[in-house]
Amino acid sequence: MNNTNNIKKIGKHTVKLENPPKIIATYSIVGPKEGEGPLKEYFDEILNDDTCGKDSYEKAESEMMYTAITGAISRASLKETDIDYLFAGDLLNQITSSSFAARQLNIPFFGLYGACSTMSESLSVASMMMDGNFAKYVVASTSSHFSAAERQFRFPLEYGSQRSATAQWTVTGSGAMVLGHEGNFPEVTYVTTGVVKDYGIKDSNNMGAAMAPAAVDTIAQHFKDTGRQPNFYDVIATGDLGKVGKEITNKLLLEYGYDIRENYVDCGDMIFDDAIQNTDAGGSGCGCSAVVATGYFYKKLMRKEIKNVLLISTGALMSTTSSLQGETIPGIAHAVAIEYKGK
Repeated sequence: MNNTNNIKKIGKHTVKLENPPKIIATYSIVGPKEGEGPLKEYFDEILNDDTCGKDSYEKAESEMMYTAITGAISRASLKETDIDYLFAGDLLNQITSSSFAARQLNIPFFGLYGACSTMSESLSVASMMMDGNFAKYVVASTSSHFSAAERQFRFPLEYGSQRSATAQWTVTGSGAMVLGHEGNFPEVTYVTTGVVKDYGIKDSNNMGAAMAPAAVDTIAQHFKDTGRQPNFYDVIATGDLGKVGKEITNKLLLEYGYDIRENYVDCGDMIFDDAIQNTDAGGSGCGCSAVVATGYFYKKLMRKEIKNVLLISTGALMSTTSSLQGETIPGIAHAVAIEYKGK
C-alpha cells in the first residue's frame, strides 16, 4: 500500500526537496552579440563566429549545447560515464539541438520542451530525480540561437523585416548544470511547477506580454506554497520577459499583494544593452535564462555575493502551425529556489 504521508509536495504546485541536490558545476557559452553585452565577464566562452564553423545555424546550436554539457562535466572533474541522466531541450522543431547533441554523448537522455522555460524545467525534473536518489550525477541543459529561432518562428533572415518595439532578441547561447550530492555548493531546495496561462495575446512580437501572466501565477503560488515572502530572496529572476513583460509582472504581482520590485530582475532585460545593441525589448529564448543562470547567478552564488535566488524561466508555448491557424499564445513558467548555505 502506498504511504501518502511521504509525499513531498507542499501547497498546490511546489515540491520541497528533502535531499537537495547541489549544483556542483556549470558552463555557459554565448554568441558574439551576447559577448558584447553587460554580462560578458560572467560567461565561460564567447564565440567569435555564431556558426561554430558549421554549415547551418541549427548545427551550430547543437554544437553549443554539446560544448556546454561537456564543459560542465569537465569542470565538475567528472567523465561522461559518470553522468546518469541528461535533461535537455531547446526551441527547434522536435528539439533537434538537444537530441543531436545527445547523440554524441553516451548518456541516458530525457528530451524536454517548455519553450523558453526549459532551463527551469530541466533543472526542476533533474532535481527531483536527484532528490529521489535515482541518480548520482545528472546534467540539466538548454540552448537557443537567434538565427535558427528567427527563421523558424518569424521571417527568413534575408527578409530584413522591421522589428517592433515590443520584440525581443533570441539569445544565442547554451548553459548546462551538473547536479551532485556532495560538496559545498548551491542547492536546489524547492521546485514550483507552473500551469499554462493564456490571456489572448496573438502577437509573436510581444512575447513578454504573453508570458508575464504565467510568471505572475507561478511566483505568487511559490510564495503561497512555501510561506516565504519576496524579501527572503536576494534575487527573484524571471527568464525571458524583457522590459515589457517585466513591467507587467511587477504590476500584476502588486495586485496579488506581493511587491518584488526591490529584488526583481529579468534575464532578458540584463543580457543586452538594448539602447546600444538595438535589441528592442531585450533578450529571450531558452538560452537566455540558461546562460544568465549558469554564468552570472552561479558565479555570484559561489562568490557568496548572494545566497538565495528564485529562478523563474518563462516560455511561450506556440508553434508556427498554431500561429498560422490564428491561435493565441499560451505561457508557462517554472520556478526553482537555489540556496547557498555554505560558509
